[in-house]
Amino acid sequence: MKNINIEEINKANLKQILAKKKIPEFFAGDTVKVGVRIVEGKRERIQYFEGVCIAKKNRNINSSFTVRKISFGEGVERTFALYSPIVSSIKVIRSGKVKKAKLYYLRNRKGKSARIAEKIKKSIGIDISEQMPEKEAIADSEKIELETKIDQKKDKENKSEEELKKKELKTEKK
Repeated sequence: MKNINIEEINKANLKQILAKKKIPEFFAGDTVKVGVRIVEGKRERIQYFEGVCIAKKNRNINSSFTVRKISFGEGVERTFALYSPIVSSIKVIRSGKVKKAKLYYLRNRKGKSARIAEKIKKSIGIDISEQMPEKEAIADSEKIELETKIDQKKDKENKSEEELKKKELKTEKK
């Protein structure tokens, strides 16, 4: 008989679940919208629970996360098993800028003090898909330089014409 470890079984189950489900990467402080399957008699529907993720536990197949929302002035928290069949979808609405992994201090706060600043994701550099070859870029830059030189010459010509007109007006007035 083979020695099979429980951890190996859990990893195999986790691979099967991840093949079927797409779970986005999210952290504590992010506002998430969790689609929860609810069975009512013979009917099944999806109810969304939207709130701030205040805790996330990464324990392979036993991973879970806690979402907190304010409903009719009352704080409601719900803990979900990450790989549970009850959780149909997870969507990240916005990313929060926090310094802690567990945000239990939000339980004591109300109103504006319970807000979390949004993490702004900056893209630095040029998108690779939109890059053009170097020869085209050089040709474009040369074309722009020529256009600016032509514009400068036209501006000089216009200024000289305006100066001549001003001189003619001055001489006529005298």
